[in-house]
Amino acid sequence: MSNECLTYTKVLTISSKKRFELIHITDEVIKAVRESGIKNGLVLVFVPHATAAVIANEYEHNIVQDYIEWVRRYVPQEGGWRHNMIDDNAHAHIASAIIGPSRTFPIVNGEVIRGTWQEIMVFELDGPRYRRKVVIQVVGCK
Repeated sequence: MSNECLTYTKVLTISSKKRFELIHITDEVIKAVRESGIKNGLVLVFVPHATAAVIANEYEHNIVQDYIEWVRRYVPQEGGWRHNMIDDNAHAHIASAIIGPSRTFPIVNGEVIRGTWQEIMVFELDGPRYRRKVVIQVVGCK
């Protein structure tokens, strides 16, 4: 058993096809943790974008539509937002700020700890976008 501690970083590039879209990345996060060789620690999933977010929840068609509907209802595109005079995407900035650009998960014995139905998703709020980066950083010990 090794007590060697380290940090491993992987950057994914994803794209979206719609204005609002949930992009499932759980498998890529699990793969990055395995590639890291880290057995116990944390994995951070972060989108370095002001109009996208990261969520952890069930990835099922109806609830995915509900997430989008929630944003449309509570942060409407035509909400009279001042930023829309510049870029017409204030709703995406506001929703991203509320939801958040990252999630952190524990790693125990090489496994990403999640609830039974928790999947990891990037929430596109201002698509379509050809290139979105997702930074996966694994920190811990082998």
